[in-house]
Amino acid sequence: MNDPAVARTASARLRKKDQEREQGRRPDGPRRRATAAVLVRAALIATGLVTVYYVLPLDGRSTTGTSALLACGLLLVLVIFWWEVRAIANSPYPRLKAVEALAATLVLFLLLFAGTYYLLEHSTPGSFSEPLTKTDSLYFTLTTFATVGYGDVVARTQTGRVLTMVQMAGGLLLVGVAARILAGAVQAGLRRRGREPSDDFTSRPED
Repeated sequence: MNDPAVARTASARLRKKDQEREQGRRPDGPRRRATAAVLVRAALIATGLVTVYYVLPLDGRSTTGTSALLACGLLLVLVIFWWEVRAIANSPYPRLKAVEALAATLVLFLLLFAGTYYLLEHSTPGSFSEPLTKTDSLYFTLTTFATVGYGDVVARTQTGRVLTMVQMAGGLLLVGVAARILAGAVQAGLRRRGREPSDDFTSRPED
C-alpha cells in the first residue's frame, strides 16, 4: 500500500525537477537584458542610418565624384566591420554583438549604394530606366541585394551597370566572407572566456 507522505514527497520532487528544467530553457536575467538591449540598439542603428539617408542633402555630383564617394564609403564600411569584429571578440556576449554588428554593416552597405545610385541619376540623367527618388534608389538597391529580379527600374548606362555589379559582388562577399569572419570572431570570443557556444542564447536541453 502506498504511503501518502512518500507520494507527496515524490510529487514535490517531480515538480521541482520540472521547474528546474523549465528554468534551464530560459535565459537568465543578464542575458535576457543583453538580448533586449542588442535588439533595441540594432533597431535604433538601422532607424538612425535610414533617417540620415533621407535627411542628408545629396546634391548633384559628377560621375567621378560619385565614384570617389562610393570608394570612400566602402572603405568606411570595411573600417567599421573590422572594428566590430574586434569588439565581438572582446564582448561578454559575442553572438549578440555579432547580430548588432551585422545589422549596422548591412544597413550602411545598402544605404551607401542607394545614395550612390541617387547621385548618379541626378548627375547623369538617364542612367536608369526612370528618374530616381531616394526611395526608388533604396528600392533598386534592395532588389539588387535580394536578387529577386528587376521590374520597373533597371540600370541603362555603363556606369550604372558597373556600380550595380560592384554591389552584387559586395553583397556576395558580405553574405559569404563577412558572415564567416563574424562567426570566427564569435567562436574566438567564446573560447577566450572558456564558454560553450550556447551561452549567449538559450538551448533546449535534451530530454
